[in-house]
Amino acid sequence: MEVVVASSSIDAGIGCWDLQTGAEQLRYKSCASPPHGLVCVGQRFLASSQLRDPSANSGSILYWSWSKPQIEVKSFPSEPIKPLAANSEGTYIVGGGVSGDIYLWEVATGRQLRKWHAHYRAVTCLVFSDDDSLLISGSEDGSVRVWSLFMIFDDLGRQQADHLYEHNFSEHTLRVTDIVTGYGGCNAIIVSASEDRTCKVWSLSKGRLLRNIIFPSIIDAIALDPGEHVFYAGSRDGKIYIAALNAESTSSSKYGLHIINSLSNHSKAVTCLAYCGSRNLLLSGSDDGMVRVWDAKTLNIDRVFKHAKGPVNNILVVRQELCFNFRPNSQASSRRHGSLLPPALDKYANPTDEDADADVKAVIGLQSTCRKSMDVSYFSSHVINNQIKELQQQGSSAAAEMEMERLKLDCRKFTRMVQQWKKMYENLHQICVSELLDGNQAGISNGNPT
Repeated sequence: MEVVVASSSIDAGIGCWDLQTGAEQLRYKSCASPPHGLVCVGQRFLASSQLRDPSANSGSILYWSWSKPQIEVKSFPSEPIKPLAANSEGTYIVGGGVSGDIYLWEVATGRQLRKWHAHYRAVTCLVFSDDDSLLISGSEDGSVRVWSLFMIFDDLGRQQADHLYEHNFSEHTLRVTDIVTGYGGCNAIIVSASEDRTCKVWSLSKGRLLRNIIFPSIIDAIALDPGEHVFYAGSRDGKIYIAALNAESTSSSKYGLHIINSLSNHSKAVTCLAYCGSRNLLLSGSDDGMVRVWDAKTLNIDRVFKHAKGPVNNILVVRQELCFNFRPNSQASSRRHGSLLPPALDKYANPTDEDADADVKAVIGLQSTCRKSMDVSYFSSHVINNQIKELQQQGSSAAAEMEMERLKLDCRKFTRMVQQWKKMYENLHQICVSELLDGNQAGISNGNPT
C-alpha cells in the first residue's frame, strides 16, 4: 500500500491517506514542521523537526509510529533543526541547523556520530543520493554543497583535506529552497531551486553547471520525472511549471526557454512536490491547504486531499508494508509499546564513542520474526545485546533468536577479517614473485644467468 503523508507549518498534525482509495488513515497529532522537516525513516516511523517560533534558540525532533496518533519520542538537539533526511534503510538521520551545522545521528541508538560546519547560514534542505553515498545540502547563503559520507567518517582524510565537501556550487544569488537528485550516485544530476527565480541543473561527475532556467516566479519545490526528461517546479504564483532537461521549448512558448508547460489549479503558492513513480503521479501541496494528485501523462487531477487546517508544506509518498492497525495483544506488550521506536537523539556527541569498537557502528537487518516483535528493522550490535538481556529476564524464547543474530554478526565480522588477511597474503605473495622475477631479469641482462 502507498500512502500520502502531509504536514503543515502550524500545529495541524500530520495527514495520511491511502493513495489508491483516498481513504484517510490515522491523523498524527501535534506537528508544526518547517519546509523539508518531515521524513519517513526506513518506512518504519515518521520523524519531524519542530520550529514553532522561528526566533527561538531551541527546537525538537519528534517521532510517531504508524499505529499511534500521539508523539512517542521527543528529542531536543543543541540548536533548532530545519530540514531532516534519512538514508534509504533508515540507519541514519541527518539534520540541518540554523547555524549552518549538519548533524548525523545513528537511528537505532540515538548517538550523534558526526557534526560539521557546512554553510555560513542556516541549512534549508538536505537530500541523499540514490545510493546513499552522498549528502547534498542547500542553504540560506545560496550555496549547494555535496558531501561524501566516506569522507565524513574518515578521520584521517578529514584532517588532511582542505575542505570536507566534494563540490561547492555557489551560482545561486539567494536562498536555496529545494534540491532533488537523479539516479546514478556520484554520476547523477541534481536540480536546485532558489529564491532568485532560477532552477539550476548540476552534474556531479563533472562538478559543473549544466543548465540554468529562469522562471516567472520564485520556485519553492521541485520534483524530478523518473525518466529524467523533465522536472516539475512549484511556484509562488500557484502554478507548477514543467521544464525540459534535454531539450528547449518552442519559440512560441509564453514562458521562455526550457519551460514547456504548466499546471494551474492551486489558489495559492505551491510549497511542496512529490513524485510517485510506480503510479506515474505527481503530488503537490500548497498554502491553500490542499494536496492535489496529478496524472503525469494526461496532466489531469486524479484526486484531492484536504489537510485539517493551515498550509501544507511537506508531502511524502511512502510504500507502507507494515500494518497500520497493529495493536499490542498483551498487557506486557502494551506497557512496552512506547519502546518500539528507537531512543531519543543525543543532544551532544559522546566523546567515548570515538574509542568504541568499530563493530558497534555496524548495522544489520533482523529476521522477520524479530521485526514482528520489535517493529524495528535495523539495530547496532550493542543494541542487540541489550535486547537479549531484556528478553532473557522475561524468559522469552525470542532471546535465543536474538542470540543467534549476535552470533551471525560475529561470524560475519571474523569472516571479513579472514578475507582481509587472505587478501594481504595474496598481495604480499605477488610482490615477492614480482621482485624475484625482476631480479632474474636484471641478472640475465647483466650476463649473469642464475
